[in-house]
Amino acid sequence: MRKKISIDLAERVKDLPPYLFAAIDRMKQEALKKGIDLIDLSIGDPDIPTPRHIVQRMKKAVDDPAHHRYPSYEGMLSFRQSVADWYKRRFNVKLDPKTEVLSLIGSKEGIGHIPLAFINPGDVVLVPSPGYPVYPVATLFAGGKSHIMPLIEKNKYLPDLKAIPHSVLKRARLMFINYPNNPTSAVAGRAYYKEVIEFAAKHNILVCHDAAYSEIYYDGKKPMSFLQAPGAKDVGIEFHSLSKTYNMTGWRIGFAAGNAGAIAGLGKIKTNLDSGIFQAVQEAGIEAINTKDSVLSKIRDTYQERRDILYKGLKDLGFELNKPMATFYLWAKVPKGFTSEEFVSHLLNNAGVLGTPGNGFGAPGEGYIRFALTVPAKRMKEAVARIKKAL
Repeated sequence: MRKKISIDLAERVKDLPPYLFAAIDRMKQEALKKGIDLIDLSIGDPDIPTPRHIVQRMKKAVDDPAHHRYPSYEGMLSFRQSVADWYKRRFNVKLDPKTEVLSLIGSKEGIGHIPLAFINPGDVVLVPSPGYPVYPVATLFAGGKSHIMPLIEKNKYLPDLKAIPHSVLKRARLMFINYPNNPTSAVAGRAYYKEVIEFAAKHNILVCHDAAYSEIYYDGKKPMSFLQAPGAKDVGIEFHSLSKTYNMTGWRIGFAAGNAGAIAGLGKIKTNLDSGIFQAVQEAGIEAINTKDSVLSKIRDTYQERRDILYKGLKDLGFELNKPMATFYLWAKVPKGFTSEEFVSHLLNNAGVLGTPGNGFGAPGEGYIRFALTVPAKRMKEAVARIKKAL
């Protein structure tokens, strides 16, 4: 009888925490198996379909044999040019599409790969927490060490850069920031970005700004781009996703923009690890980026209606939370007597409503729950009614 080899995971994989959204999905599937009429407010996956004109462009592009071969690693120049044009229109930021824009298989892929380009074993990455779980995981895969920058309400969920020890700064090479913020929905402004830029220049730290939610905003208050701040391109890059803005989570397309050296370094990793984005998807991406604002404003109005329902409902029930001005999340304190995970389980079992425990985004998120605005208004009202009964 042939002997089977022992399959032993690498240490970097053994050290991985359970991926938050995979665990949430298991909870969801268990609830559905029990026949629970689930209102899922856990994962930020838009329920609104991709706009029809984008789908039509994709259908046409798929029929073109020119798109059936390997794409370019850095992305079609026409796609990167459309990104540069959008930055000029939206933020009045000028970019060279050849050297300052890089296509990504979703912003998650770029965020996951950027430490591989710039972090050596033992280097430190400054990571916001609570935050997107990919930041510390990408750091781990590159052999780096995460230094947590707590996001707390009294600091308006902005990292306190002055609190980072000098011993950490000597080894820090890269910093992640994310505004509008997931999960807290906080927004950063010009004064804070100026502070980040001066801090990064002083300590020679590459800033990686995750701006996936920049186009989901309310009451006409448009968030600014990190790249709008003077000197930003000297110290960093910005990651964008078409997923949230255009309801294209399954299409897997995004881009990075900014510092040419950082873009080139990330491009080298991608050249060796992937073969680029299917060109038909990039054609659809061009169509998406040129979408009329009247289409996007309807999407924002839909989320704003849901935001108002859930915010008022939770506020009336005694929850402590801020009214979000961007993203499609609400970040609320759990009632006294519950941990984050206990309250999520309580709502799931007693109300059929699924949220995300705040501590799943990092230890500073303990005591909070995140709700996503990804069900229709009628179901959102029902969710509020169910939560009221469960309390």
